[in-house]
Amino acid sequence: MFPYALLGYRTTVRTSTGATPYLLVYGTEAVVPVEVDIPSLRIIQEAELSNIEWVSKRIDQLALIDEKRMVAVCHGQLYRQRMTRAFHKRVRARNFEVGKFAPNWQGPYMVRKVLSGGALVLSEMDGTVWPKPINSDAVKRYYA
Repeated sequence: MFPYALLGYRTTVRTSTGATPYLLVYGTEAVVPVEVDIPSLRIIQEAELSNIEWVSKRIDQLALIDEKRMVAVCHGQLYRQRMTRAFHKRVRARNFEVGKFAPNWQGPYMVRKVLSGGALVLSEMDGTVWPKPINSDAVKRYYA
């Protein structure tokens, strides 16, 4: 199955280049095995050519391969710019200050009451109850 996977990979148009890898290497699109049994218009036109006409057409295609590769490079650069713009649109600048990552409280605490929606009422070990409920996602189990 590996040759079929390679054929599929080499004949699929890449978004980043706008061309198939086969086209960029050989200067023409590959003949897919299905086109041998059910000829496409391209195959029919090439079958009706004489050997001299086919060779001259192939030489013309190979002469244009550098141009096709340059178009693919330009397409890749534009694609990279679009991806960079899309990335920077979603990124938010954040300023960090000294002590930003210090813990907000120390523990351990005891759970006094479980409220709806996953909120917890906590108290310190000496019995002092916290004035505000805490989201249960912000609490970790304490193992003594």
